[in-house]
Amino acid sequence: MMRARLVVFPIRGRNWCFSGSIDHSASSESTSAFTLKDLWKTISANAKSNPNPLNANAELLIDFVSNKMNKAWIGLEKAPEGSLKNKLHGLGLRLLTRVKPSELFLKSISKEVTNVQVTYPSSLDARLVRRRLRHIALRGTIIHKKYFYGSVSLLPLTSALSVLPLPNVPFFWVLFRTYSHWRALKGSEKLLQLVSDCPQTQNPGVPNVKGSETKQDNSPWVLQPSKELEELIRRGGNDGLSKCVVSDICKAFGLNVNDVLKYRNSLY
Repeated sequence: MMRARLVVFPIRGRNWCFSGSIDHSASSESTSAFTLKDLWKTISANAKSNPNPLNANAELLIDFVSNKMNKAWIGLEKAPEGSLKNKLHGLGLRLLTRVKPSELFLKSISKEVTNVQVTYPSSLDARLVRRRLRHIALRGTIIHKKYFYGSVSLLPLTSALSVLPLPNVPFFWVLFRTYSHWRALKGSEKLLQLVSDCPQTQNPGVPNVKGSETKQDNSPWVLQPSKELEELIRRGGNDGLSKCVVSDICKAFGLNVNDVLKYRNSLY
């Protein structure tokens, strides 16, 4: 079983933060050590045994490519200072700052997730929290499907630049964006499914402090109002939560500060 631990709270005006991490209670098979030969054998086996081989093989191929991209990115990160690879890594970091925080959030909801645990300020209504999560999930299925197909259409054009004697940065960026939108799309669909599977009348339970558990472990949807998060948010001003308050929240709930700060000025 895999649980997504989410933290939801208003960060500035009508802008809400959606962030979290994945709790792995069971390890899943990885394609990190796959070779092309292994990939082909698995695809061939899926064609014979899987009732829906197209989707299974598409997921397998995307995982294989993403692992290769991650290895290449690590190689750029470790490159000597001032080298071409090091400069490409710096360019990649600047491009990554343009990725919307909601996309990063939706990508964190993998297909293996079986339930979600949502922590939110105790002053908020549980139904409002659920509606906001449904909204971001539903919108994600629309937005990222559109951008996924758009990125796919650009792959043949950018691949033509490989004839130039320089690294084909546009192709690899478009390839990354294609993968990223695919993962965000699948995360949106999974989150929407989990929300829809949850009974409307589910009781979120009593307010808690960080680290406590509810008794609704079998439910795909567990809402946990947090007094600790509420007290941290009350320290914010009229112009939204300051960087200091955001840092304290991230430290208390194990969130990424840079990802959370992006929500202050994000429109989606």
